[in-house]
Amino acid sequence: MERPGRFDLREEPVPSIGRDDVLLRVAACGVCTSELDMWRGLAGHAAYPWYPGHEVSGTIEAVGEDVTTLVLGEPVAAWVTTRGYADYVAVRADYCFRALDVPLRLALGEPLACAVNIVELAEVALADDVVVIGAGFMGLLVLELVQLRGPRNVIVADTRADALERARKMGATHVVDVSRESLKDVVSGLTDGAGADVTFEMTGVQDALTAAGDVTRMSGTVVIGGYHQGDPRTIPLAEWNWMAFKIVNAHFRDVSTIIRGMRRGMRLLTSGRISMEGLVTHPFDLDHIDDAFRTAVERPDGFVKATVTS
Repeated sequence: MERPGRFDLREEPVPSIGRDDVLLRVAACGVCTSELDMWRGLAGHAAYPWYPGHEVSGTIEAVGEDVTTLVLGEPVAAWVTTRGYADYVAVRADYCFRALDVPLRLALGEPLACAVNIVELAEVALADDVVVIGAGFMGLLVLELVQLRGPRNVIVADTRADALERARKMGATHVVDVSRESLKDVVSGLTDGAGADVTFEMTGVQDALTAAGDVTRMSGTVVIGGYHQGDPRTIPLAEWNWMAFKIVNAHFRDVSTIIRGMRRGMRLLTSGRISMEGLVTHPFDLDHIDDAFRTAVERPDGFVKATVTS
């Protein structure tokens, strides 16, 4: 990306690999919400040219001489930090996880790792009442994972009818269109006035952050899973102090934590315990990468996740 809103495609040499690396022929790379402000020119830390792409799946084309765990032709999900929108990417073998029978278009292990780590850090317990604010791609992954922990209620809130219907089909016990009804009233009615034990804010916008505090019980857990970019956010800190919330900043930079989450997530995905079927809705080929980013910003009806395929 030489400038906001425009990618330039370049022919470059196939990356070389080290002794502990593999070369992947990229099948798909997801468009992450964290990349959109850079594309829109709204990120104050922007530095161009920029080479994004970190949600990679692909097939092993070559292995370094010390790699013994992976073989040529094997389909994997991989964690990379840059240049994922390419035909080939070099990555450490330790950062690759077998996709087995999962189609590579659905083997997006990096965002799945984030969702696994979010739910584990939140410590959802048996019979908890849970609220998920935001039924986008990450919110729906959290919804799937939370259900494995045996909650009593999982209430999903959004403003989009299609997103809420998708959440209902994926197991939400209740859905709330916050443009039409009060989330606080619904949660209060379902919890005998107490509020949610755990609330996941998965949108990255101010209104959802405010709502998370409004629907969580005293000494409950508020999980900030949305990626908050742009203007500073505000919270009623005196009220949150009084409510004795446990506030979880569910973002991860430690590599070992990311890789652990990816390992667990891919185990769940390849065993069929969870699925991304129906969540990758808008694939684009590499020649149309700008359309992929534009679609992720505009979120047309039926949109959940855009990917770039190679």
